[in-house]
Amino acid sequence: MSLMVALQMDPIELIDINGDSSFALGLEASRRGHKLLHYDVNDLSFQDGRVTAYARGLTLKHEMGNHFSFGEEVKIDLGEEADVILMRQDPPFHMGYITATHILEHIHPKTLVVNDPASVRNAPEKIFLTRFLDLMPPTLITRNRRDVEEFRLEHKDIIVKPLYGNGGAGVFRIRHNDQNLNSLIEMFQEFYPEAFIVQKFLPEVAQGDKRIILVDGEAVGAINRVPQAGEVRSNMHVGGVARKTEMTTAREIQICEAIGPTLRELGLLFVGIDVIGDYLTEINVTSPTGIQEIRRFDGTDIAKILWDAIERKL
Repeated sequence: MSLMVALQMDPIELIDINGDSSFALGLEASRRGHKLLHYDVNDLSFQDGRVTAYARGLTLKHEMGNHFSFGEEVKIDLGEEADVILMRQDPPFHMGYITATHILEHIHPKTLVVNDPASVRNAPEKIFLTRFLDLMPPTLITRNRRDVEEFRLEHKDIIVKPLYGNGGAGVFRIRHNDQNLNSLIEMFQEFYPEAFIVQKFLPEVAQGDKRIILVDGEAVGAINRVPQAGEVRSNMHVGGVARKTEMTTAREIQICEAIGPTLRELGLLFVGIDVIGDYLTEINVTSPTGIQEIRRFDGTDIAKILWDAIERKL
């Protein structure tokens, strides 16, 4: 089977070929004989029931500084000419991201969009988590100062972060005696039009924030992301270090088994969840990462596993 695969992603010129999951997925598609197209979400259009994009043929190779080449740019009908679209532009989850899901919903599943665009729209990472109350840490979503103050009074040590943030940006730890809480709330209220999220601080984060990858609802691999000394954020964008790990606890298995059926039902084929200690802290459905690190640590090739799943869907 030879497929036309469109990568909806950020500029490929800027990626780290040794860490970028989209690059690994594109390479695996090429190895299988699939043809690649690349387009930027800003070149996506809807008119008269047709979804089009200005796209270029794409050739990839694992060669630093020479990892891609483009063909001529053409306007294509994604509903008629593409078999698969990998929706891989980076978060944050904002109105531009939401608009793209509305547009792509017109052609899915005739053209298979990974992940299902309606489900992506309805499952922003930190809100989707609230479907699984028994798995998540104590959490508050609000813009109300008094509720935040009461939450800190109860839990003493808290994390405050944007509801639609990514990569560890805007994450603050506020202890029971920290006098900056009111100023922080004012800043969030000024810069973000929506509610923000407050969670009980989990000291287990010092041992790592485990990223577990699920393909079609099944756990297939994991890495542990360990924050630097003096840091509460484990994201690799802000200096977190990836370490080899496995799903070792009954709680981690319970978490994956609990959410797996929902992921399959919603067409969320490629998902990365974050687990700290005994708690599920995020469900990443927009543009999960970590598959290259997992392959380097234990040889598990999640790009192959995902493409097997995509081809089965077709």
